[in-house]
Amino acid sequence: MLEKQQHAPMFRSRNQNNQLVSLTDYADEKIIVLYFYPKDDTPGCTIEANDFTSLAEEFAKLDTVIIGVSKDSCASHTDFINKFGLKVELLADTSGELCQNYGVWREREKNGVKSMAILRSTFIIDKSGVLNDVMYGVTPEGHAQEVLQKVNDLVNPPPIEAEPVTIEEE
Repeated sequence: MLEKQQHAPMFRSRNQNNQLVSLTDYADEKIIVLYFYPKDDTPGCTIEANDFTSLAEEFAKLDTVIIGVSKDSCASHTDFINKFGLKVELLADTSGELCQNYGVWREREKNGVKSMAILRSTFIIDKSGVLNDVMYGVTPEGHAQEVLQKVNDLVNPPPIEAEPVTIEEE
């Protein structure tokens, strides 16, 4: 599993438009919210993508790009985006390399059957390519709002409250 303050693993994958996208495309320019989800056009994944889309302008104001990743094809991503009017970029990790590098390809058990699947997870990568936040096993509802708050705190850190200083007179 990845941890905060590590350098984000390099990624290079095709997006919904079949264009190569990599971590270095955004170096020193944008904060990246890289979120992994199991499958296009499924209930939880749709909630998450729609929530990120509804907050897209707020993320843009914070110099942040939202990139979703699943093992679906570029064509599947295009259909998903068009069906819901999504305003996020989606990467097609058909080889599973990104999922492996980010530690989200996991065994799960559902109805007594074990299989491999993407663990819904989100990574906030700062402009220098360092993991500012690592969230494994997230819940779709309310997640985009939580991520927006974390990005806002990264861009506009809350003031540190100083301890009161007592000056003793001699």
